[in-house]
Amino acid sequence: MNKATDVHVTAAAVYLLPIQSRVPIKFGREVVTGVTCARFRLTVRDRQGNSAEGWGETPLSVQWAWPGPLSYEVRLEAMTALCIRIAEALVDAEQLGHPIEIGYAFQEETLPGLRAASREGNTEAEGMPELAALLCWSAADIALHDAYGNLHGVPAYSTYNARYMSRDLATFVEPAADTEISFAGKYPNDFLRPSGLDRVCAWHLVAGLDPLEESDLTGHEPRDEDPVLLTDWIARDGLQCLKIKLSGDDADWDFDRIQRVGNIAITQHVNWLSVDFNCTAPDPAYVNLILDRLRDELPRVFGMILYVEQPFPYELRRDRFDVHSVAARKPLFMDESAHDWRVVRFGRELGWNGVALKTCKSQSGALLSMCWAEAHGMGLMVQDLANPMLAMIPHALLAAHSHSMMGCETNSSQFYPRASAAEARIHPGIYRRKRGFIDLSTLSGPGFGYRLDEIKRQLPSPAAVFEQ
Repeated sequence: MNKATDVHVTAAAVYLLPIQSRVPIKFGREVVTGVTCARFRLTVRDRQGNSAEGWGETPLSVQWAWPGPLSYEVRLEAMTALCIRIAEALVDAEQLGHPIEIGYAFQEETLPGLRAASREGNTEAEGMPELAALLCWSAADIALHDAYGNLHGVPAYSTYNARYMSRDLATFVEPAADTEISFAGKYPNDFLRPSGLDRVCAWHLVAGLDPLEESDLTGHEPRDEDPVLLTDWIARDGLQCLKIKLSGDDADWDFDRIQRVGNIAITQHVNWLSVDFNCTAPDPAYVNLILDRLRDELPRVFGMILYVEQPFPYELRRDRFDVHSVAARKPLFMDESAHDWRVVRFGRELGWNGVALKTCKSQSGALLSMCWAEAHGMGLMVQDLANPMLAMIPHALLAAHSHSMMGCETNSSQFYPRASAAEARIHPGIYRRKRGFIDLSTLSGPGFGYRLDEIKRQLPSPAAVFEQ
């Protein structure tokens, strides 16, 4: 069934915005000192000939999405080339529908072929991981949702229902075989908050290289108005939630890091912790050893741990760890592995009981994974890739509209605070945490409520432009 509200993409432009981090970020075994953000501008047209523009952005976090021995430059070149292929393919497709319908079809039918062709013009690059391809696609998909809302003059989150969608969730997702769950007649708005929150709890990332106390300082820290030490961050932003990055290959170091951060958290009256191994833990026994030691030696710190994030390699079908023993100790959340709802379903079979939602895997995919996970009683968290600039807004809105266990990550305020200066002048509460929260109340209007005309950001010339 078709609707008069259906749209298709008639033009696309890709912009590449490189920015430097204030301090290094350690992702797994690699260190990030900067990132290139991919920003898409899409134009959509409906059946009556009306058109509107939309914008989407994501940081191309190469080290996170494509770990491995290839140089950063080779991986980044392949990913930026894929962004351009995606823009061209979207314009050529001329597919009509709602953004979720277009996004689902593109991710299922077109993106795999574009990913397979990622070697072209870059013979050094080995096969690009699915996660890296999703990262490239996500900025276009976000722009599509924004454009659709702008065209119809409504917020994007007001369109995830039968009024605008021709197909219900049963078209896109299937329940687990061991349940009586049905998605027939249901739409994403059945799993969203009736209205979005204006304030969302903010998580602070304690990365592996971050100094915790004076004794950790090297003398090379930035000298500006933002904090350096963890206690100063907590005091300035009123933080209540700390996420601790771990090594995954040194149990003593990991335990000591949790202990040190936990002691600071207790002293500073922080309520919650989480631990993130970034796919580096060798097996469930490694994680259980640390959790059991915390339970026995530091019971208060153990009690503050709200969940454990992605300890194991993210190709679940290759590394099929039965993780029920970890999930029995603490909620265990899929992150890098949760490419789509099918992987979430497989993860549930292995024992995972929570999902980290990220707009950097696409708005459409995040919504479908959210619906599947919530229908099956899995926990939800909204997490980011230190999203700066425009990328922060759809991320924050996902946390405001979903039933996230505890707010969302807000890492860009730590690592890229100056990069978002133009956006922060219009939306200060989104880019600067206060009393442990971010404030979304300045977002208004259709689409994602960017108020883009008021944001005076100077963009570079587009890397590519395509039109019908």
